[in-house]
Amino acid sequence: MNILVTGGAGYIGSHTVLELINAGHRPVIVDNFSNSSKGVIDRLNEITSSEIKYYEQDFQDQAAVKQIIETEKIEGVIHFAAFKAVAESVADPLRYYQNNTAGFANLVRTVLDANVQTIIFSSTAAVYGNPPEDLVTEDTPCRPESPYGWSKLMDEIILRDTCAATPTLHGTALRYFNVVGSHDSGRIGESPKTKPQNLLPIIVQAVNGTIPPLTVMGTDYPTPDGTCLRDYIHVVDLAKAHIAALEHAASQSNGAFEVYNIGTGKPTSVLELIKTFETVNDVAVPHTLGERRPGDPVACYASAEKAEKELGWKAEKTIEDACRDAWRWQTQNPDGY
Repeated sequence: MNILVTGGAGYIGSHTVLELINAGHRPVIVDNFSNSSKGVIDRLNEITSSEIKYYEQDFQDQAAVKQIIETEKIEGVIHFAAFKAVAESVADPLRYYQNNTAGFANLVRTVLDANVQTIIFSSTAAVYGNPPEDLVTEDTPCRPESPYGWSKLMDEIILRDTCAATPTLHGTALRYFNVVGSHDSGRIGESPKTKPQNLLPIIVQAVNGTIPPLTVMGTDYPTPDGTCLRDYIHVVDLAKAHIAALEHAASQSNGAFEVYNIGTGKPTSVLELIKTFETVNDVAVPHTLGERRPGDPVACYASAEKAEKELGWKAEKTIEDACRDAWRWQTQNPDGY
């Protein structure tokens, strides 16, 4: 299948492009490179020994995207292009609603106008907010606590309602938990142009000396070691989930909207992640112990049973793999791309 990948030069997008090629599909990247690098394209071409088609284009330009869809004979769309920093969304909510929500609505319209019937949407566990139970299923109530989370939930609603009104449209939302790691070649990985927001990239940069020692936010939670528990999903496993969702949608005779949690179902504590990183990479992680951060859930991890049952997908890589791959990427690419 010819697949349009918006934000395909980003962290998750680039790994998904690689897995699309491995699965025999032909990805076409649309990216404005606002938070990614053109160097990603060269690395992908190197790994796959191919020449991946890409367009330097904002996904919100409806006329341009429709032309690309028609020119490249696109059969499905995987949408990654979105802003994703929670704190930034609180400071500038309109930017997030304009890009993530209004932009997505325009993209869905463009896709339908071009007679494409499959959309795989990059959602997030942030739609759940602070869930009432540690183990989160797709039926857990959605109560986002940031404009970022709300923008993603609104996108899900847009896709759900459009599928209900368009019987031939296949829409799938994948709710990611904490994405970590990189490709084991060390040639592509996470290289944001802004300050890292998530724990493993912070660990990596703290070890590298790029940023000060990290602070563990709270050590008195009711968990085995007193620190918060989270679900860390390796980016390669996550990329493969998109392929599974795409191929499942293509196999269905009628359109529908589905939501899937993408995680391991295995909680890992903050201190456990730090210790694992130290062990597998034989380095010390500089860190201090601090007070709790307001609003942090004690524990949050995915039930991914629905994805395994319906998509035939489940996580295969371990937290050790993620720590090893993240450090390999950093040491081989200290300045990113």
